[in-house]
Amino acid sequence: MDLTVEKPLRKYETVIILHPDVNEQEQKNFFKRNQDTIKHYDGEINHIDTWGKRKLANPIEKIKLGTYFHSTFEANSDCVAELERLMKIDERVLRYIHVRLDDRNSLADHVSEFHAVLAESIKREQEKEAKNQARRMAMSGRGGPRDRGDRDGRDSRDSGYASRKSAIVVDDDSDGDSSEEN
Repeated sequence: MDLTVEKPLRKYETVIILHPDVNEQEQKNFFKRNQDTIKHYDGEINHIDTWGKRKLANPIEKIKLGTYFHSTFEANSDCVAELERLMKIDERVLRYIHVRLDDRNSLADHVSEFHAVLAESIKREQEKEAKNQARRMAMSGRGGPRDRGDRDGRDSRDSGYASRKSAIVVDDDSDGDSSEEN
């Protein structure tokens, strides 16, 4: 009598950052090994997205770039433990994270939602960059950030203090002389 209990398949997503010097063939071999591991645990990969080389938020052992991958798959929980064990000993892997997804949603729904959020994020980033570029262009048109230009109706050469300007004072002499004081 077989007393082994089959574990249910769970939905996972993973983000993996590989060393930037890993070539395309090594990347394929890496994901082929991951796919074989997932299949060994009765799972299957739903999709793999390549985000390409991107700057790391914080350098890892003086490495500033990494090749990012996003993937979703179904497998039992033992599979994730084995994948993480393999990634810990693989020096090509800089960072990884596995997240268990809600079992009520399909992986296709999760991926489409993920792509929508990613597209919105890219749109916001592009708008932010366009705004920054417009600000830089406006500042360069005025002569740079140190030139204050005409601010509050004052000329940049004018200190705005009337006491520093020459004033003409008229005497009440009978001869009509006027004198200038500095």
